[in-house]
Amino acid sequence: MTPFILAVEDEDALSTLLSYNLEKEGYKVAVAADGEEALLMVDERQPDLIVLDWMLPKVSGIEVCRRLRNRAETRNIPIIMVTARGEESDRIRGLDTGADDYITKPFSMTELTARIRAVLRRIRPGLAEDLVRHGDITIDRVAHRVKREGKEIHLGPTEFRLLDYLMQHPGRVFSREQLLDAVWGSDVYVEARTVDVHIGRLRKALNQDEGSDPIRTVRSAGYALDVDA
Repeated sequence: MTPFILAVEDEDALSTLLSYNLEKEGYKVAVAADGEEALLMVDERQPDLIVLDWMLPKVSGIEVCRRLRNRAETRNIPIIMVTARGEESDRIRGLDTGADDYITKPFSMTELTARIRAVLRRIRPGLAEDLVRHGDITIDRVAHRVKREGKEIHLGPTEFRLLDYLMQHPGRVFSREQLLDAVWGSDVYVEARTVDVHIGRLRKALNQDEGSDPIRTVRSAGYALDVDA
């Protein structure tokens, strides 16, 4: 079952970014622009997780969280609070109100998606995809292990993240810049040719038994995980 996430954010640019990136990660996403709309949308369709901004028009995020926790039918919905408030007292208040996790702006989408997976794994383990399979390759995100044809493949952390990302979007071609943003983060400066180095290491590890190469190089475009692998 694909997890359904409600993103509650009043800044148009950020809500668009959230929706795009969460859908890219494989989630179904709905967006609410204020606290009142969020409560109505929860009544219409209960999400599997809510990404909730603290500062919202009409009804604040902290009040939305409080109301959801006070209702039997919504009290167990996982909530990640998003806010520009970084003081410890604010974090404690958000968690005391019932938030399951707390992330402070500005944040990277890599960090947010990692926190979403962690919360789902902890609270709704049936929805957290810990095993990802494509062809004869399997990734175990919890154990941080990769196998090909049942044989364990040893990868460094960057190669692991690269493979994980490519396996989530089989057949799709990603430019070096897109892979840098997704794997290293948009707030980290890394030269584009660094991607080539790590792709080379990943290929070497996956093809050590001279199997077919699952990573396809598309000239002048980037890399993809071959759908026929």
